[in-house]
Amino acid sequence: MLIRLNQFRFGQNRKSAKRDRNIMAGSTVGFIGLGYMGEGMAANLMAKGNTLVVMANRRRDAVDRLVAAGAREVASAAEMASQVDAIFLCVTGSPEVEAIIEGENGVLSGAKPGLLVIDCSTAEPDSTLRLAHVLAAKGASLVDAPLGGTPAGAKAGTLQALVGASDADFARAEPLIACWAATIAHVGPVGAGHKMKLINNFLSLGYASLYSEALALGAKVGISAETFHSVIGKGRMRCGFYDTFMTYVIERDENAHQFTIANAYKDLRYLAGMADNASAVNPLGSAVKNQFAAMAAAGQAEKYVPMLSDFVAEANGVKPKR
Repeated sequence: MLIRLNQFRFGQNRKSAKRDRNIMAGSTVGFIGLGYMGEGMAANLMAKGNTLVVMANRRRDAVDRLVAAGAREVASAAEMASQVDAIFLCVTGSPEVEAIIEGENGVLSGAKPGLLVIDCSTAEPDSTLRLAHVLAAKGASLVDAPLGGTPAGAKAGTLQALVGASDADFARAEPLIACWAATIAHVGPVGAGHKMKLINNFLSLGYASLYSEALALGAKVGISAETFHSVIGKGRMRCGFYDTFMTYVIERDENAHQFTIANAYKDLRYLAGMADNASAVNPLGSAVKNQFAAMAAAGQAEKYVPMLSDFVAEANGVKPKR
């Protein structure tokens, strides 16, 4: 079931899921950033009746699979922009988004009036607002729609989208986003999606840091990870993030939550910048950021977030479960 969460101030009913499917069918949609999340999202766009246009960014294998399934490949973002109704971006962060939009043979070079660029990356809000202005000069629109969920959710079409857009742009983007999202929250104007995403990730990565310290402390005083899980996993503090985190801790499934320390650290730096710009006091944000900074500095940036538990355990002289 598709769930739409809209700001109370909007107050109007959205179109039914059935009507949305009719609108989305037949659109020509580009996708850049076919990584762990992007490939599943792009496959769902194509499965829901849209013509898919793709471009190699970092993963050639994903492009090959999608082309074999019916997608069309282009050589540049400019070529894509000239052919599609909307472009989804799902890349690492603001430098990558800026390069794709403003770089040589970028989106701006081929943008036409009416083009909708939907950025699903986790990016800096100030950069998002600037790019929206640049695209508007070409008659194009930028929507920020960062994600919540895992690669498994991307494949299943059950992600969460936090959307920043005008009412008009949201109405255009929502049917396409609904191809891969089960929950769509219109959180405000352009830029608001990325702001909400940074706050969301502060919470989730804060949990990771807190779980890691709690597990290490438990081990130091004789409480095993299994005992910890038997209590927390059956109580009110259990959540989806806890489940994937503890799947690694207990079962040692390295792919339980495929989000790297490097990406987590990047998001926490963006959060710190947003807090600074707002003159907000954010001491817990700094503490969480420094935990991830330490693991990245130790040469473990490409490990996944639940593996922070091992890093904190080892810092406390605790040998992690292998």
